[in-house]
Amino acid sequence: MLKLNHIDKYYNAGTVNEMCLFEDFSLSIDDGQFVSVVGSNGSGKTSMLNIICGSIPVDRGTIQINGQDITQMPEYRRQRRIGRVYQNPAMGTCPNMTILENMSMADHKGKPFNLLPGTNRQRIDFYRESLKSLGLGLEDKLHVKVGVLSGGQRQAMALLMSTMTPIEFLILDEHTAALDPKTAEVIMELTDKIVKEKHLTTIMVTHNLRYAVEYGDRLLMMHQGRAVLDKSGEEKAGLRIEDLLEQFNAISIECGN
Repeated sequence: MLKLNHIDKYYNAGTVNEMCLFEDFSLSIDDGQFVSVVGSNGSGKTSMLNIICGSIPVDRGTIQINGQDITQMPEYRRQRRIGRVYQNPAMGTCPNMTILENMSMADHKGKPFNLLPGTNRQRIDFYRESLKSLGLGLEDKLHVKVGVLSGGQRQAMALLMSTMTPIEFLILDEHTAALDPKTAEVIMELTDKIVKEKHLTTIMVTHNLRYAVEYGDRLLMMHQGRAVLDKSGEEKAGLRIEDLLEQFNAISIECGN
């Protein structure tokens, strides 16, 4: 279980530009949940992910994974337990390395390399089979540099690489936003397949309301650092896109827009 307990986060604290992003914010996510997170720009969606991953510190409160306090744990150590896929496909892969080299790097996540070859030739068949499951023909391009692949191919690779080693959480930060509609559909289907096969606890931030409604078993809507909507189980299954739009409109009117 993931717990955020009484989180405070301020930007530019003590200055005229001080902004409170989170104040006494708490959230619990059960093991195996697939949580979709929506909200307007500046609502705190990505900042919440950054707090979980350790990219930004908190001013007050604690972060716990399965009862262990990881609030002070550095980001690189959290990454051994957390897989993350970013909005930009270029951030999850190394463009100047081949597909094989990228897969080998991901395979060594959290492990010492020592004075051994960077590519484990004995794992090539495993990499090929893993890539074949994507259905994009990448298994026949092991020696092609990742930089020449399409955005969708790179994002599919990033998704696969982030889940190659045992992880407790998968973080998806608008991972289809930079893709064309057809490719985004392919990536979402792959996401759903991987999450179900590996039984991963997943948090997906998205601006696509249809994806938020169709995928996952819990939905959060963020606004000004608060969860203004939290639906799971049958309540989540009964949500419609129109329901979310109505909530967005109510927030917009409340803010004077």
